[in-house]
Amino acid sequence: MFKRNRHGIQIKSAEQLDMMRAAGLVVGRTLDLLKRSVEPGMTPLDLDVIAEKAIRDEGAIPSFKGYQGFPATICASVNDEVVHGIPTNARKLREGDIISIDCGAILEGWHGDSAVTVPVGEVDAKLTELMRITEEAMWRGIAALSIGRHLSDIGYEVERYVKSQGRFGIPPEYGGHGIGTEMHMDPWIANHGKPGRGPLLEEGMCLAVEPMVNLGTERTRVLTDDWTVVTIDGKPSAHFEHSVAVTHNGPWVLTALDGGKERLAQLQN
Repeated sequence: MFKRNRHGIQIKSAEQLDMMRAAGLVVGRTLDLLKRSVEPGMTPLDLDVIAEKAIRDEGAIPSFKGYQGFPATICASVNDEVVHGIPTNARKLREGDIISIDCGAILEGWHGDSAVTVPVGEVDAKLTELMRITEEAMWRGIAALSIGRHLSDIGYEVERYVKSQGRFGIPPEYGGHGIGTEMHMDPWIANHGKPGRGPLLEEGMCLAVEPMVNLGTERTRVLTDDWTVVTIDGKPSAHFEHSVAVTHNGPWVLTALDGGKERLAQLQN
């Protein structure tokens, strides 16, 4: 039904990539709205309500809601929460917090998935730097999505950049993934490792690149809700993600409103 290469990785046609782009734009526009909505006094559940309405208003379906029992439209991870935080009204966002928002949508059977970490008002300079490093590491990984490069080159570029910036923790258990007719597909993409290993990247592959970077140790644990991942040392973590297609013209960032043109051009200069 859908083309796969010899490694079992789904390969999209040009028409299918256009459908992936449409789903990606729903996610991109929703995250853009959420970034502009974050302010002190809000709760993560307030953001979840905004996200669900935005996604459904575009004729799409929140892909996280009900996924393996997850109860919400977005993952909202505050401060030392790395990923998979469940949005509730239990606490309000405070000036100086950071919140990682992970969002997914399904449009006509195709998935988009993206994440961003947002400051709540004015934040400490260390947190601003943590967010900058994590986002830049994501873009370095995305830039490796060229035909003929290897899958492990993505994680290699992510790790190499993070390590060049100082002592930060990259949780080894968490990483990116293939995406298409399902949210999580083969292959799994580590945020670390050696280059030149694993399958060659081919036109039509779609991969979600998503580094998570901790201000302290790489070690994490899962809370009793069986979802929320937190740092062992209680230090903050940042998370950025984009869904990206491999094309003859280079990486096409499906969840970036401009397709990734601006940031990728900066890396080439």
